[in-house]
Amino acid sequence: MFRKVKKRHSSSSSQSSEISTKSKSVDSSLGGLSRSSTVASLDTDSTKSSGHSAASETCAEFRVKYVGAIEKLPFEMSKTLQEPLELINYIDAAQQDGKLPFVPGEEEMVLGVSKYGVKVAFMDQCDVLHRHPLYLIMRMLCYDDGLGAGKNLLALKTTDAKQQDCSIWVYQCSSAEQAQAICKVLSASFDCVLTSEKS
Repeated sequence: MFRKVKKRHSSSSSQSSEISTKSKSVDSSLGGLSRSSTVASLDTDSTKSSGHSAASETCAEFRVKYVGAIEKLPFEMSKTLQEPLELINYIDAAQQDGKLPFVPGEEEMVLGVSKYGVKVAFMDQCDVLHRHPLYLIMRMLCYDDGLGAGKNLLALKTTDAKQQDCSIWVYQCSSAEQAQAICKVLSASFDCVLTSEKS
């Protein structure tokens, strides 16, 4: 199900954009994020509507590095981490407190996105590191890591099936274009599921 490979996106899109899964629209500019040269955000709680059509089966793979995770936070915390800047600041504070590393491990992973969710596996794809079902993903956010090397972090906020806690998973992308491409593919996956539910 993760065999079809999509090459890295290399378009010169706007410096910052917000992608909303149910709105199916891309809004340029998220003002006030001074340290982040690129921000893309996917919010599954959006209630806007638009008319972009999605492919019937979205599937793409990207090479990323795993930074770390903050798991099993109280679910109430997810309500205080709604906005992109709030989530970025929380991750920054966690890195400064030693709860998350600043630099990922050396090993590259394959991050696959489909209409079923996100799967992160080792390069041989025999062993899966993480699975994030689509219905448990609350937000996906990508932004410049602020370390000056042109790397972008991809933060994935998820909940459990009973919505008793939430977790933040952080991956490093090789470029802003790659991070934005992941958000766009995931947005298309949500569009695909929403379209099939309506029909």
